[in-house]
Amino acid sequence: MANPQLLIALIVVVTIGLFLWGRWRHDVVALAALLVCVIAGLVPPSEAFSGFSHPAVITVAAILVLSRALQTSGAVDAVTRHTLPDSDTPGIAIAALVALAAFLSAFMNNVGALALLMPIGIQMAKRHHMPTGRVLMPLAFGSILGGMTTLIGTPPNLIVAGFRQDQIGTSFTMFDFAPVGLVVAIGGLLLIGLAGRWLIPARTRADAEDFDTGEYLTEAVVTEGAKAEGLRIHEAETNIEATGAQVVALIRHGERLNAPHGNTKLRANDTLIIEAEPKSLMQAVGLLGLEMTAPSEDTQLTDKSKSEGATLMEVVVMPTAGIIGRSAMSLRLRARYGVNLLAISRQGTQTVARLRSMRFRPSDVLLMQGAADQLQEFALNNGCVPLADRSLRVPKPRHAWMAGATLVSAVVGAGFGLLPAAITFLLGALFLIATGVISTEKIYTAIDWPVIVLLGALIPVAGAMSSTGLADLMAASLLDGLPNGEAWMMIAGLMVITMTLSDFMNNAATAAMMCPVALSAASGLGIQPEPALMAVAVGASCAFLTPIGHQNNTLILSPGGFRFSDYWRLGLPLELVVLTTATPMILLIWPP
Repeated sequence: MANPQLLIALIVVVTIGLFLWGRWRHDVVALAALLVCVIAGLVPPSEAFSGFSHPAVITVAAILVLSRALQTSGAVDAVTRHTLPDSDTPGIAIAALVALAAFLSAFMNNVGALALLMPIGIQMAKRHHMPTGRVLMPLAFGSILGGMTTLIGTPPNLIVAGFRQDQIGTSFTMFDFAPVGLVVAIGGLLLIGLAGRWLIPARTRADAEDFDTGEYLTEAVVTEGAKAEGLRIHEAETNIEATGAQVVALIRHGERLNAPHGNTKLRANDTLIIEAEPKSLMQAVGLLGLEMTAPSEDTQLTDKSKSEGATLMEVVVMPTAGIIGRSAMSLRLRARYGVNLLAISRQGTQTVARLRSMRFRPSDVLLMQGAADQLQEFALNNGCVPLADRSLRVPKPRHAWMAGATLVSAVVGAGFGLLPAAITFLLGALFLIATGVISTEKIYTAIDWPVIVLLGALIPVAGAMSSTGLADLMAASLLDGLPNGEAWMMIAGLMVITMTLSDFMNNAATAAMMCPVALSAASGLGIQPEPALMAVAVGASCAFLTPIGHQNNTLILSPGGFRFSDYWRLGLPLELVVLTTATPMILLIWPP
């Protein structure tokens, strides 16, 4: 192995290792890998940032903007209202919901599709008295399967199309993925529908309805001369931080202030509503020298507490949320949004201890208290999805029709090859911006910037794998293990390797790293590149074994009460179905 090959191999191995470790975000790791390649002379400095102008990167950004427009305009709500049957049979209701998720994911961001349908799935589970996870896992897997059926359904398809463009000068078109993707998706959905109830663990978690606020919220009076008198609220909370308690409201002269500002100075006769576990409550009260009182009716914060303008809302932290790694204290929830954090549900276990200092993780379910509009603002600005049931309505019918018509027009334009996909969807996004369907403020929040940076950074790294000959070396190692150079075994082998990597690292990163190997393998076997690239596209989209392989898997982890080891029970049979259906279909549609 020559020095350039050894260098890029070392960089790739370390990069994959860091992806699997998960200590740093994928985009940060990808940027570091790119910079090391530039410093090592593997990527020319003039081409270091060429990946950010790649059509796949532009198309992903445009699709994310279009997806946000579909969500905020109410277009998806309209489709949901007209397509979901009002059935009392759980199997029919769940099958219809999963099929809708698969359909929506073919034309919009599949994480967005799942986020929109999750509240419906949760309410469906409650209505049929079944564990929430038995609806959420089929919903998540169905949306992943639907994404592989079109060019824009998932980033790996766009990456694969870009490599084909570079290799032979022609990209995959909008529906080139459909013949293989539809058969694989239908096979996967049949398995989920027929065997899901036996393969999905019946997990439960505490939710807002099970959260007994009476056990945690207690009134205590600031008496004259008490330690708390004269302290500011943030100072009082610092004194009781070790107990895990926090002040959620202040009653002064009969007026209740929910989520009072931290600089509010406490006076004698103020009543504090303190949240704490029973075992630590008396310790918190003693540290401040307060006097316990019998809780009033106002202390019970329920969804019906409209008189105080307070309500409870559960929100789930998206995998790309900006609050990941931060705490309620660092976010200054009360000062900025006027809301309280009452509890955190993490993988089915709910806690109120040390809430102010707990760092948020992807898929955490947060039980928030505050005014409904303030809670909605917090969720929207911080990448969280409300889990409350939503009324299926179209708030802006004109915007909904425009968003839907724009997407259809872009799909048709790209499908018939009138313009390249990147140009078509970018035109659609700009049209919706110009017509006010999506505001300019929401454009940049709609784009998943870590994915954009990841793609832009890894495309030159993948190019270095080809230019140094490492991809050829890896492909040769793969082909050496195949008897008589069988094409179907190469396709299956590529798919298994890609699926395995995708189960533990970002699917876009997996596709970017496996495409050069697939092209070299096809060349070494003397066959067309399309079957090998299709194998990578399918494999990269099928991450069902772990909660970290795909954002949709992560998103349902806590709302479904799942454990890390729960996914493989349905995921492994599903990946076997994908492998056995995709391999012959690829060879049938794309003969080698």
